[in-house]
Amino acid sequence: MEMQQLLSMGFPDELAAQALAATGGKSTVKATEWILTHKSNAANTSTFQPKLDRFFHFSQSPTPPQSQSQEEEEEDEEPSKRLRPSTLSAQNPQPQQQNWPPFFFKTADKKHANTHIHQPLYERLRPRTLDDVVGQDHLLAANSLLRSAIQRNRLPSILLWGPPGTGKTTIAKAIVKSSTSTRYRFVSLSAVTSGVKDVRDAVDEARKLRLKSNQSTVLFVDEVHRFNKSQQDSFLPVIEDGSIVFVGATTENPSFHLITPLLSRCRVLTLNPLQPHHLALLLNRAVSETDRGLMQSAGVQVDVKEDVVDYISNNCDGDARVALNALEIAAVTAAARVQHGKQKEGVEDLHTNEDYKVAAAVVSVDDAREALQCKHLAYDKAGEEHYNLISALHKSMRGSDANAAIYWLARMLEGGEEPLYIARRLIRFASEDVGLADPLALNQAVSCYQACHFLGMPECNVILAQCVAYLALAPKSVAVYRALGAAQKAVRESAGQNEGVPLHLRNAPTKLMKEIGYAKGYIYPPDNPSSTQTYLPPSLQGYKFLDWPDRIPYDG
Repeated sequence: MEMQQLLSMGFPDELAAQALAATGGKSTVKATEWILTHKSNAANTSTFQPKLDRFFHFSQSPTPPQSQSQEEEEEDEEPSKRLRPSTLSAQNPQPQQQNWPPFFFKTADKKHANTHIHQPLYERLRPRTLDDVVGQDHLLAANSLLRSAIQRNRLPSILLWGPPGTGKTTIAKAIVKSSTSTRYRFVSLSAVTSGVKDVRDAVDEARKLRLKSNQSTVLFVDEVHRFNKSQQDSFLPVIEDGSIVFVGATTENPSFHLITPLLSRCRVLTLNPLQPHHLALLLNRAVSETDRGLMQSAGVQVDVKEDVVDYISNNCDGDARVALNALEIAAVTAAARVQHGKQKEGVEDLHTNEDYKVAAAVVSVDDAREALQCKHLAYDKAGEEHYNLISALHKSMRGSDANAAIYWLARMLEGGEEPLYIARRLIRFASEDVGLADPLALNQAVSCYQACHFLGMPECNVILAQCVAYLALAPKSVAVYRALGAAQKAVRESAGQNEGVPLHLRNAPTKLMKEIGYAKGYIYPPDNPSSTQTYLPPSLQGYKFLDWPDRIPYDG
């Protein structure tokens, strides 16, 4: 069977027999590879391959297989007019792969393999114009700032702030491509790999271009929050004099990570996480695209059911990159399963388009679940999400919602938060929000901290949950918290903030201090339980800071 296939490719009997003998005689793929690569047969392969050419197509874009009449016409052409496998790398290094088994291309020179299919699916499908961007209608509407600026060719410097996979880089690139003028040139830098020198080089080139052709440069800086203060300072003068149009992208809150002068020169545009229906649109676009879509990754036709799209779009936290990556991995898994089944049936050595009829790879929900594995928790121990979650925990306990409080605690622990940090916050809460309504709450919180210190994670997680539940269900009082705030305000603002301590409240450890009046007139409460002695300075007599029932007098 292998001999017949080699003969059908146009190789002479002697050469085919030699190739099969050298490779073990069980694989046409290995025999073909031996013929094409073996140095001793280089001269023969350049002249004996009249039918082999139909297995190689060298168009940059996918083309349908040729009909039999077209193949016969090619066979009748002069040998010099037909493309030889020996000239693959010289004329076009990207062989056509549509409708051909992936393993067949092992015969091609690895150095000139098609690099397009190795590009991630999310990068191949990146929207090229603003009209193709989904999920950010509040920024891209007809009368929005961006649309109006593009129409008037007056782009301002902007900062794109949003979660990963929401379209920051896409919008930055599409802004230039959507412009009706050729006035703008796009230059991209990443704060992860670039420094001040790279920025300076880009600015120098932009200034030269502006003087030469009056063309402006849009300088896009991804992950701009990774630049330190001095590096961010380098953008200020060039934005100010109009040398560049600055477009920055960040996943971190600009208020925390970017300097105020840079914020004052840019308009901050906030991107929202994509909704499930937005992700479903992108996933369906990946399935239907033939040139750049899912089939380029899997190598075969892919069938993706609606339940798979729903599962992925609802489990990606609004991140388009995660969704497309999961779909691509699931499709490759399904395609590998189909190919493995065909190889078990003995089809791996059939290379003609007629014999290699692979059924569409059906992507299942299990494939999608395996591709997603576990969801990533968006949490950072020093960033905005850290403060967002501790605030949610605090407010849930204050609102006496134990269920919500335990949920936010679990989010923090799963994100890797330090348990002692949470325990310290619980101690503060025990006095600030529970206070005198349940004085034992402070004991509970301090004991929780000590237990977490003794045990550590993961054993202390239940102790934290117990304390959180106790504080959430405890009666609440902010009387002490408000009393302290009122007293501090009085200290800062009252006219007598430096007023001396009344003499009767002063201690008199020496004879001299007693002689000048220290402790004179002080009434000892245990001996005089009904005393009306005053304790505030004269200017604050009668002032009430703590809104709480009066103290219980001594009973003797």
